[in-house]
Amino acid sequence: MIPLSPTRRVGGLVVVSGQIGRAAGALAGPGVREQTEQALHNLATALATEGLTLADVVKTTVFLTDMRDYQQFNDAYRRFFTAPFPARSVVAVVRLPVEGACVEIEALATAATHPAAP
Repeated sequence: MIPLSPTRRVGGLVVVSGQIGRAAGALAGPGVREQTEQALHNLATALATEGLTLADVVKTTVFLTDMRDYQQFNDAYRRFFTAPFPARSVVAVVRLPVEGACVEIEALATAATHPAAP
């Protein structure tokens, strides 16, 4: 067991642990575009457990293993969010915990207008 919580609710905020582009135990593909799309689907699934959606995200932190992938990442990312976009940081890292992963996305969402999940 990995010592982390997928989500944590603190007052009106929900923190979502980093999501990579993996589904059914395998990476969505070798490229940043496919992995970004899957990571954001995974993020949406984690938010749903707290009764939230991507529209509730106010901040993301993105970890890329290669900044040359920034534009492809950004193209995929913008398809999942609308204005006002979440604040965002993008950080280059040497590697991620899952072999072959090239992107990881964590988020902070507001639950201020939503009741706690059962």
